[in-house]
Amino acid sequence: MKCPACNNLMIVVEHERIELDYCPQCSGVWFDSGELELLLDSMQVDQSMLSIDTILTAPVVDSHEKKRKCPICRKKMKKATIGHQPEVLIDVCQRGDGLWFDAGEVGQVVSQASSVRESDSQGQVIHFLDEVFHL
Repeated sequence: MKCPACNNLMIVVEHERIELDYCPQCSGVWFDSGELELLLDSMQVDQSMLSIDTILTAPVVDSHEKKRKCPICRKKMKKATIGHQPEVLIDVCQRGDGLWFDAGEVGQVVSQASSVRESDSQGQVIHFLDEVFHL
């Protein structure tokens, strides 16, 4: 699969049931539909505000950032913000194929979604993200 940001080939990184497409060139991450929810569920945090359906119904955000094409359907993706303090600008496939996070954005969203980091499974996921995505 080609990276929507830099067009280099991405690699598949797997953790439990979650397969993420990661670009070693620009450190961006592609989540297929449902994978972000699986990640947050494995951390035992509320993912209701981060479902692809919720993000798809959010208003389009005007941005100077270049529109990117979905690596699956090749259609231009919608810019949307998720999270809070600060909001994170991501790209979402309008057909619902998945979400694109630029370098560091996954870490911001995970940090915002989970302020408590005590459980073992949560610690494992955070360690995994730290190793792979350089949080």
